[in-house]
Amino acid sequence: MKVLVTGGAGYIGSHTVVELQEKGFEVVIVDNLSNSYKEVVRNIERITGKLPELEVFDLCDRNKTMDFFRRHNDIIGVIHFAAYKAVGESVKKPLKYYRNNIGSLVNILEGMKENNIRSFVFSSSCTVYGQPDHLPVAEDAPVRKAMSPYGNTKQISEEIITDTVEANPHMKGILLRYFNPIGAHESALIGELPLGVPDNLVPFITQTAIGIRDKLSVFGDDYNTPDGTAIRDYIHVVDLAKAHVISLNRMINDQDKTKPEIFNLGTGIGYSVLEAVKTFEKVAQQPLNYQVVDRRPGDVEKVWADTSLANSELGWKAERNLEEMMRSAWNWEKELANKR
Repeated sequence: MKVLVTGGAGYIGSHTVVELQEKGFEVVIVDNLSNSYKEVVRNIERITGKLPELEVFDLCDRNKTMDFFRRHNDIIGVIHFAAYKAVGESVKKPLKYYRNNIGSLVNILEGMKENNIRSFVFSSSCTVYGQPDHLPVAEDAPVRKAMSPYGNTKQISEEIITDTVEANPHMKGILLRYFNPIGAHESALIGELPLGVPDNLVPFITQTAIGIRDKLSVFGDDYNTPDGTAIRDYIHVVDLAKAHVISLNRMINDQDKTKPEIFNLGTGIGYSVLEAVKTFEKVAQQPLNYQVVDRRPGDVEKVWADTSLANSELGWKAERNLEEMMRSAWNWEKELANKR
């Protein structure tokens, strides 16, 4: 069975390709390589023994996208990761995020509809909850006004997918609301490798520890949290990737779903930024140079997941703890350093 993974050369996408291949799926990747490297597919092959097919183009190009679906008319499902994801950048460049994140999604759904592809897994985000009234936050919590254009693209995308699935009875969708993916594959062959200055916490931590960055900026220490820094639910990227395979199989095997299903993916545990820093220092056995700076626009104060629905309905549960996440991220960074 062939599956399209958009953004499959990226961080979460590449780990999901590995899990798909290890479960026997044939994978074709579409990626414009705007925030990833072509060499990633070779490293996927080193892990699984199978080289995924890669096509390099921009899914915002409707003609190329429709041509792709016509040529790959044996695809049975799509897992969609291809989107810009930096909260801070989205505040500064909102049109870039709306054009890319919404335009590519519409093209993909049109290609699926024309080629009778039934199953769609969407990479969504806990940002749709904004700052929830109650924690942990469950899937039935109200979707708040987005605190960033990035978050708004996720909300809009969920609405587009829901409308499309409800209008097309043959289509099914699962919306996976991620909390904070970190870590790397145990092989240290794939991991998070942002182009330029990292926007996410953990790659900035590891790059600071290895000497690429002078210091880590901790955005705000005046939040209403025990140590004043923002709290997040960190989840290992491999645990996250496995949930996508389970979700795809759920749609393949269940013909009765008429509305998209929504699942939170996290550990259900909230850690502050400083707790994450201290955990890394323990794992790496070295101090980290960090400095507290002003809050960052668009950041939520605290959020962590109620994962009971994913645990019961998908039969999925995050298995790795924060130390394991940090250790794998640090091993990945050290492996990169050996290649520089």
